[in-house]
Amino acid sequence: MFPGNPRSSLRRSGRFSVDEVYGLNHSMKVRPRVELKRRGENGSVTAQLQPNGRGKEIQTGQCQGNQSGMTYRNLGKSGLRVSCLGLGTWVTFGSQISDEVAENLMTVAYEHGVNLFDTAEVYAAGRAERTLGKILKKKEWRRSSYVVTTKIYWGGQAETERGLSRKHIIEGLRGSLERLQLDYVDIVFANRMDPNSPMEEIVRAMTFVINQGMAMYWGTSRWSAMEIMEAYSVARQFNLIPPVCEQAEYHLFQREKVETQLPELYHKIGVGSMTWSPLACGLITGKYTDTVPEKSRASFKGYHWLKEKAISQEGKKQHSKVKELHPIADRLNCTVTQLAIAWCLRSEGVSSVLLGVSNIEQLLENLGAIQVLPHLTPQLVTEIDQILGNKPNLKKDSRA
Repeated sequence: MFPGNPRSSLRRSGRFSVDEVYGLNHSMKVRPRVELKRRGENGSVTAQLQPNGRGKEIQTGQCQGNQSGMTYRNLGKSGLRVSCLGLGTWVTFGSQISDEVAENLMTVAYEHGVNLFDTAEVYAAGRAERTLGKILKKKEWRRSSYVVTTKIYWGGQAETERGLSRKHIIEGLRGSLERLQLDYVDIVFANRMDPNSPMEEIVRAMTFVINQGMAMYWGTSRWSAMEIMEAYSVARQFNLIPPVCEQAEYHLFQREKVETQLPELYHKIGVGSMTWSPLACGLITGKYTDTVPEKSRASFKGYHWLKEKAISQEGKKQHSKVKELHPIADRLNCTVTQLAIAWCLRSEGVSSVLLGVSNIEQLLENLGAIQVLPHLTPQLVTEIDQILGNKPNLKKDSRA
């Protein structure tokens, strides 16, 4: 069914469909999503939400249940159920915020139905994983009640401490598990493609860590559609385990991959999408409209690229388009932030959207996007598309 040398097929100069190269199984059916509401568990924080983010209340006591109406989706076509909103740790954990604030964020998130926590070996040079691990150990939540994901690629300075060699995938994941104080992660992601590692070696190493009980699933991050297809091909050819999910940047101004390439992978091979940066690193919130606030992400060392993007001509155009979205948000009685996150959730194949927040107020506002989603009609989506003027051409070749 599959070509003997997938890489040689990828180098062909002629046009071809993914079906022709990989002999995909068209009998694979899309399972309908069944939205389940999670019962709240006893806890120490109560947080009440309203769609527009106003009227929030935080108090000590027992959790009053899932106030946000969290919904759950299958991760791609796997059986793993994840909250449609997850909590990310990039920039924040082990860096921008204190461990105490991080614990409060995780507590409120968990008690509002969030069961997905994402990190990476490279975040804050491993401190993000350590912080996440300490909090999970302290909270003593049932391990079966939440999902932890981490990403492997940049581990250290040595040549053998980065990339996707078998050595680093195995040793890197062991290091992550030690920092997280966990026996396993639910998903390990290959945090971008490694041109120096053969695809078969990568897939075999991921299969090994799953078979060893170090991870339940594996996925990709920042991979092209054709690289994901190649991994699937290798897995099918050698009876190995294929990836179940791609982590991709997705927001109002970054649409091409998630809307034109990943849906085809979802329907054909079951790979879902876990998306990050729904607010374009804060650009959509309006915080960078006039200046770069102190202690904002763009003010940090190493994030000059974000500052330059915010003050660039393209950034100013994006700020202008965000302002045009305010009337739509007002009609829905929500904030533009909530509208932008709900807009991400409406996309086909998106299993979960990862949130990046630094305080409780931001978290509660973000969680309120769930209440906006049912009101995001096709007519409103069309109106948003007309404002943005960047809807991808769905007829484009999806070879990435």
